[in-house]
Amino acid sequence: MRITVSVINDLVTDQRVHKVCTTLMQNGWDVKLIGRRFRTSQPLERPYRTDRMRLLFNKSFLFYAEYNFRLFFYLLFEPADLFLANDTDTLPATYLVSKIRRKPLVFDAHEMFPEVPEVTDRKWVKAVWTKIEDWIFPRLKHSYTVCQSIADIYNEKYKINMQVVRNIPFAQSPMTGLPPSQVDSKGKKVLLYQGAVNVGRGIEWIMDAMPYLDDFVFYVVGDGDILNELKERANHLNLNDKVIFTGRVPFEALPAYTAGADIGINLLENKGLNYYYSLPNRIFDYIRAHIPVLAVDFPEIRRIVAHYDIGTLVDHYDPSFLAGTIQQMAVQAKNEAGFAKANSELTWENEAAVMLGVVAGAFN
Repeated sequence: MRITVSVINDLVTDQRVHKVCTTLMQNGWDVKLIGRRFRTSQPLERPYRTDRMRLLFNKSFLFYAEYNFRLFFYLLFEPADLFLANDTDTLPATYLVSKIRRKPLVFDAHEMFPEVPEVTDRKWVKAVWTKIEDWIFPRLKHSYTVCQSIADIYNEKYKINMQVVRNIPFAQSPMTGLPPSQVDSKGKKVLLYQGAVNVGRGIEWIMDAMPYLDDFVFYVVGDGDILNELKERANHLNLNDKVIFTGRVPFEALPAYTAGADIGINLLENKGLNYYYSLPNRIFDYIRAHIPVLAVDFPEIRRIVAHYDIGTLVDHYDPSFLAGTIQQMAVQAKNEAGFAKANSELTWENEAAVMLGVVAGAFN
């Protein structure tokens, strides 16, 4: 059986899609993953087939329009028994082709797309994506998303049965120490943020706290829309020796950074429901490495951090307060029992069973 998976990124850093494709392949599916290629995209090696399209446009409405136009004709003639669309921005083309070819469609909602910060403050853009969801979501028969809160909202709004597949690492994810060539902590403790460097991720709050933290360095591992802005901020605050930006790192290389941190950062601004109900995969990466988490006190994050007692939740972000909280966390003993319980219960293998059930159900 052939399954064609579509996503709008360049595949290099997308852990969730890789886990889904790997699991499908291990369960007998012939998987082909379709994304896009930038001029700066790194080489890609995967055990399943991949194809990355080069686009003329890489931002704004023209980008989304071109991608869905190209994806529509790609899928129209691509041999497939089932289509799996990731996020609302791949859904128009995939949904139309599934109807024309009378092939089942599975949808994976990584987030509440009209509520992402890049969209929610732009009324016309948000209205367009909301209309697309209003058109397609009531017709979705087989879907899942990243957390219960988002599933509850969509199920109530569109009267569907969206399941939950959290973005948790494999049970035996290898976590190795940090090679000296990659991280130089200079004998200090390491704060770590890993993930997209976009607006609303709380990175600035930690940067503003760094002047109070002489015994710490702050690693920002990732790339995004505000990376250059944050570099300029670090330079302006004379933090170049205390805030280290690695740039983009393939997800295969992330464990070396994660395992070498002392505290993992997961702070988010309340910029719409997508952030408020988010459950970032970086939290689970921190858990795998037994790294205490400094996290925002939002519902889905609280369910994990408080339940397993593996970090500290905060709801205000004054620099001196954050610095004091970090210093207190640094001298506290890790709750190794909490990390052990979390790692035994929170595994991709458990989540994958739900995903495979949704895919199998698409043929019933």
